[in-house]
Amino acid sequence: MSASEIDEYRPSEDEPFMNDRQKEYFKKKLLSWKQDILKESKGTLTNLQEDDNHLPDIADRASSETEKALELRTRDRQRKLISKIDAALRRIETGEYGYCEETGEPIGVRRLDARPIATLSLEAQERHEREEKVYRDD
Repeated sequence: MSASEIDEYRPSEDEPFMNDRQKEYFKKKLLSWKQDILKESKGTLTNLQEDDNHLPDIADRASSETEKALELRTRDRQRKLISKIDAALRRIETGEYGYCEETGEPIGVRRLDARPIATLSLEAQERHEREEKVYRDD
């Protein structure tokens, strides 16, 4: 399959689930997402390394510290997301990608296209969220 065929291809519910084209599509999507995150995180590191200690105004320094704290939280989320992307790529290699960890049923290509790191079917995810809400409300 050529690069242009992959770029134009969109998985569909009418084809065999997790066929070679779908696996290649999701692998490319995950790798591209990971590359975008890594580029973004390099910018975050550059911003964090800039020395703002020379700011004379205490409000400016406080604002700078707040921005750096936000960037650190963003960087931590990016790190966790890359870990989930890597896990999804491993599941593609092992043939487990696209199947619900809880039920073993296909997750569905529309959900995977929207959230390629999904590990639960929509139904299982909703069940988890309901249970989480019940425990939070106690």
